[in-house]
Amino acid sequence: MKPHALAAALLLCAPFAHARDDAPAPHGSTYVPGGRIPQLQGEIAIDGKLDDAAWQGALVQEIAYDIQPGDNTPAPVKTIVRIGYTADALYVSFHATDPDPSQIRAHLRDRDAMFNDDWVGVFLDTFNDHRRGYELVVNPLGVQGDIIRDESNTNNQEDSSWDGLWQSAGQITADGYDVEIRIPFSTLRFPTGGGDQRWGISLFRSWPRDKRHQLTSHRVPRESNCFQCEWGKYEGLAGARQGRNLEVVPTLTVGQTQTRDAAGDPWRSNDTSIEPGLDVSWAPSPAMTLNATINPDFSQVETDQLQLNINNSFALFYQEKRPFFLEGADYFTSQFNVLYTRQIADPDYGLRVTGRTGSGAYGAIVARDATTLLLVPGVLGSGFRQLDQKADVAVGRYRYDLNTHFSVGAIGTFRRGDAYANSVAGVDARWQQGSHTVTTQVLRSQSEYPQDIVGLYGDALGADATPSGTAWRAEYAFGNRNWNFSAWHESIDPGFRADLGFMGQVGYDKSLLGGGHSWYRDDQAFNRIDLYADFDITHRYDGQLLERELEARLSAQGPKQSGMGLHGLTRTRFWRGRLYDERYADVNGSFRPTGNLQLGAFLQVGTLLDLAAERTGRRTMLDVWGNANVGRGIALDWDLMRQRMHRDGGTAFTATVLNAGGSWQFDPRQRLRLTLQGSEVTRNQALYVDSVNQTARDWAAQMVYSYKVNPRTAVYAGASYGAFMDDDHPDLFGNTRSVFVKLSYGWQP
Repeated sequence: MKPHALAAALLLCAPFAHARDDAPAPHGSTYVPGGRIPQLQGEIAIDGKLDDAAWQGALVQEIAYDIQPGDNTPAPVKTIVRIGYTADALYVSFHATDPDPSQIRAHLRDRDAMFNDDWVGVFLDTFNDHRRGYELVVNPLGVQGDIIRDESNTNNQEDSSWDGLWQSAGQITADGYDVEIRIPFSTLRFPTGGGDQRWGISLFRSWPRDKRHQLTSHRVPRESNCFQCEWGKYEGLAGARQGRNLEVVPTLTVGQTQTRDAAGDPWRSNDTSIEPGLDVSWAPSPAMTLNATINPDFSQVETDQLQLNINNSFALFYQEKRPFFLEGADYFTSQFNVLYTRQIADPDYGLRVTGRTGSGAYGAIVARDATTLLLVPGVLGSGFRQLDQKADVAVGRYRYDLNTHFSVGAIGTFRRGDAYANSVAGVDARWQQGSHTVTTQVLRSQSEYPQDIVGLYGDALGADATPSGTAWRAEYAFGNRNWNFSAWHESIDPGFRADLGFMGQVGYDKSLLGGGHSWYRDDQAFNRIDLYADFDITHRYDGQLLERELEARLSAQGPKQSGMGLHGLTRTRFWRGRLYDERYADVNGSFRPTGNLQLGAFLQVGTLLDLAAERTGRRTMLDVWGNANVGRGIALDWDLMRQRMHRDGGTAFTATVLNAGGSWQFDPRQRLRLTLQGSEVTRNQALYVDSVNQTARDWAAQMVYSYKVNPRTAVYAGASYGAFMDDDHPDLFGNTRSVFVKLSYGWQP
């Protein structure tokens, strides 16, 4: 071929050449993230192959910095990112090179179960207000994970329960891996108007090897208290539209459960349950979402992790898993947990609106619940009770941002039934600038209860059938590169009730002072060491000391993605009219001997109170856990915890809990999951004054097959079996079994 003919051939092929070449991205000290996102010309197939001509017109960026364990040092591996958009979607591609592609960690997994793999992602602050963001990540095989980020929620900034509708694909290549992402604008919420947008964007890569390297497209100072504030600024996206943004999801759940009370008894079958339902979601504008549900399917496909309520007087907390309440849950968070949506146990219908304005955010929920579930609080304990009656539920939340540093909000929860009512309303504020953060919240409640509920709290809190009270909290926190400090006080009146929340303790005042120091040892085997200590004191509403506690914790990050910690605590504790001294120490650690295996353990030894006996003893608790990958698609996990109380010359109780399971992901859509759970508690009656159950044992197994086209269109089929024994039933026998099928279809007209 003649030279000029060869040149012409190369020019003709150029638009289809590998768009992941060594792109002319800015590099090194001259690199400044951000820019204008262009509108792409042409079609892009989301197949993990970066050969579409339209990528040539995209904005080119680089993931240039190692922010953990590095201190904004040059990234150890190169990642080129391209960003562009069409009228209805944002497109992002990643070319992630690796010096040894054989070490890339990539497995077929269920959604949100691939965060231990290699992955890349795009984080979006679509309102550029440093408050709420989207995190959408993809592993080298195209498996998705998506998270809602709430920068103002110090307790849970990242919530993986949100599932957006978007497309991704990935493939491992000879020099690393490639990923393509398409995010429909209908999945996102952003300012209205149709003109130019200004978004905060972080481009992220997780590179887990001896240490888990967190790589970003922008610098993140170690003293920063706002990760989202550091994201690069991007403009463009004019004409972005959401289309109709209407989604209709009919569901059908069919199941049957059988139970029996004793071995040898015949199984009792409940009527076969056939529950149709309908969910509708509509966004009339890019900043607002309306949801409605009729006879909603609020069943859980997979069981909660087993917890054992042994030597604990307060009710156990379980995460919400029901889709209607998960979407937009971050709009309702506040400093006190006044909305725990599992308290809306069996609704006949629900309506919800969430949205953003140029200066804030709002949300509201209305529901009709077929039952009334209560968390009855106390000073030293709490428990759940149920009223066999319907209840009307309403929740409202609004936050107003005066500027980027200061916001105020209001929240209200209301529930009403027959001879029952609970109302909570309050205001809150947050100020954050530099190293300083100040938060505060004040709530007021008014309630009415039937007499059987009054009897449950009457001894400790007074037998008022119409209690009312105030709860308030104020906190100051300081944090810079090496030091952190916090001081807070909260007070909850004995008459305060938040029946739609999870506030199991009332009638107390508590104060805490704490602080710590961090040492960074870049390029060392143990690259970070943290020391923290705090002192807190709690009094009952009448001045009685409930708890005085001093604790300290030393932790370190090391090789093999290891983490280890040493913790000690000493406290004086009030229980049933007396003060007791408790002290214990614990050590924990985890590491990855290989990329496919993680092992961890926790050991605690000390003097603690046996609540049932009102005596102290030596309690030992050991927890061993881990997870393993077998091939691309098989994953195993286990958690075995055992605790023993030794006192008065004998063993008062021994308790063991097992949570274990395995999954086989056949392909990106099909999965088979097996879960095993079991517990055993034995007590020595000779060491207790009151009668106790000396032996209790139970176990359960569940198997679920799922086929997911996307988070809205899916098929589930499963079966479960449970067995039980105690002193009254000395032989282990099967006491429950069930089967179910669940269908859902996401239709976007």
